[in-house]
Amino acid sequence: MKMISGKMALFALAAVVMLLAATSTSLLAAASEADFNAAYAEAEAANKQAGALRDQWTTTAAALASAKKAAEAGNFDAAVAEAKEAEALAKASVFQATHEKEAWKAEVIR
Repeated sequence: MKMISGKMALFALAAVVMLLAATSTSLLAAASEADFNAAYAEAEAANKQAGALRDQWTTTAAALASAKKAAEAGNFDAAVAEAKEAEALAKASVFQATHEKEAWKAEVIR
């Protein structure tokens, strides 16, 4: 896992918070197994994209595992929330990877 600069960390955190806030309104109604399956599939897809960029975060894997555990227990509200969090984390790691692909050049002493 790469370390990110202060500005980059703040921006990534803001992106995660915005994604979580955008998805929280859909969580007000009771979630179903179908809701979980859809949310989990989206999170896995984003995590695979991060993996292709070689920038998967361990926190994403933990959120995916937590989502699956909650779903197995029948708590689909928590499962969907965890899956949405995993998706947001994966998307933030994708953003980090694509941003750092070029941004590191600014840090090189010339």
